[in-house]
Amino acid sequence: MVESTAERGKRASSRVSEEGAGWVCQEIGTFDRLRPKDEGFTWLNPVTLWKSRNEILAGLFGDPSGEVREQWVAALRGRGTDPDLRIAPEAGESFDFLLVGDTGEGDASQYAVVPGMLKAGEGTAFAILASDIIYPAGSGNDYRDKFFRPYQDYDAPIYAIPGNHDWYDGLGGFMRVFCDASLKPRPDRGLRGLLWRKPETIDEPALAEARALRGRPAQQATQPGPYWVIDTPSLLIVGVDTGIKGTIDKGQTAWLRRVSLDPRPKLLVTGKPIYTGNAYKPSALEGGGTIDDIVRDPRHRYVAAIGGDVHNYQRYPVQVGDRVIQYVVSGGGGAFMHATHTIRRVDVGGVHEDDYRCYPLRGDSLSFYSQLYAKRLRMKWLCLTPDEAACIMAEQIKNTPVRPAGGAVTITRRMRWAARLLGSWPWPFRLPVDRVFQHFLSELSDWDTPPFFKQFLRLSVTPEALTIRCHAATGCLRQELEPPIEDEVRISLS
Repeated sequence: MVESTAERGKRASSRVSEEGAGWVCQEIGTFDRLRPKDEGFTWLNPVTLWKSRNEILAGLFGDPSGEVREQWVAALRGRGTDPDLRIAPEAGESFDFLLVGDTGEGDASQYAVVPGMLKAGEGTAFAILASDIIYPAGSGNDYRDKFFRPYQDYDAPIYAIPGNHDWYDGLGGFMRVFCDASLKPRPDRGLRGLLWRKPETIDEPALAEARALRGRPAQQATQPGPYWVIDTPSLLIVGVDTGIKGTIDKGQTAWLRRVSLDPRPKLLVTGKPIYTGNAYKPSALEGGGTIDDIVRDPRHRYVAAIGGDVHNYQRYPVQVGDRVIQYVVSGGGGAFMHATHTIRRVDVGGVHEDDYRCYPLRGDSLSFYSQLYAKRLRMKWLCLTPDEAACIMAEQIKNTPVRPAGGAVTITRRMRWAARLLGSWPWPFRLPVDRVFQHFLSELSDWDTPPFFKQFLRLSVTPEALTIRCHAATGCLRQELEPPIEDEVRISLS
């Protein structure tokens, strides 16, 4: 019997072997030849932090994303865009597409995803980038090396949903590239308006030169707005823009309620995930209610909701009435990895730990951060092998290690102290391994050599089912040639 590509992909994953995780990297992949040679930005530079100040200002003085978004959409409708912001791709009843989240750092961790994405993406109708297309601050002048260059060989349209970092530029770069739109927003008065970072002036000749990298007819697409619905016979793909802080303005709320009444099954793509890190974050709607209220309403027939923003993969199958909705985090497309070993035993939304999936595995996450800090802090005692870390996480989570250990492991006091300092369970003193340190200490959590623990999704649609596959990108040549499948779920559309 001939083994299928999917079966080979699962057998080659981190759930089966250390080699599948990228720990045994016999040959580095081709990604390093693709990436630009400059070092890019650093979060430790005060200039970078100043460019990203809108996140802090939005928390202090309120998030103006909704007001500005309504100005953008009004301008687009004024020039004749579709009132329902529909995209009609060249896709029939059955088709495949890619989804990649949080891509735009422009460094090795972004480019490591590209070869496997191109391999697994052969024959797909289009791709979706979900959240944070450009780090650090969404500038239209950064798109060459963080969008056009990495995806120049993907020969199909790419659509996108902005993330909070794209909003630090007032959405100016995002709208110019994806919607071919420009706007001078109405001035914001008060202290927020005085301090708020305004959109950068785009170097139009340089942008035109960058566009030529994706200049083939098959790659062309202009989307109708920062939020949209991809209209296909078997499935509606509804993309929502969550701005900086996750609140949906009244215009987008009315649109979302309207398009959700279509009788076809639906997939939600959002800038911020609804379930992540064993927590529930449903995103508020202006005027009351949440995005998840709309997703859960049985009249709307949502079968899954996929969000970026968090830089790893997670899947929560949540029982809602008499059906299961798959809530997915897919933010491992390029930015540095957010740890999974800091996620406690899963119980949110009634999801049992044994039904939850994540990538990287918790043990691999803990082992990687232990090796990273052991090297950078010159503290060898912090280092945990993948087997040791997996056994410690199994002790904490109280489950069987996903990947069988290569031999007997005796957990020592030294190992437990290392895991405690790396955040494997609540402890007031720990090294920076999670999102709270992202803007200031992420440099300590970034690296340019395998394993990268990046991921992307390939989704297959038929009239009967939606199949979601999570592919790994480790940076190793073997995984570039045949990207491992870390998770797969088939969802009925009947």
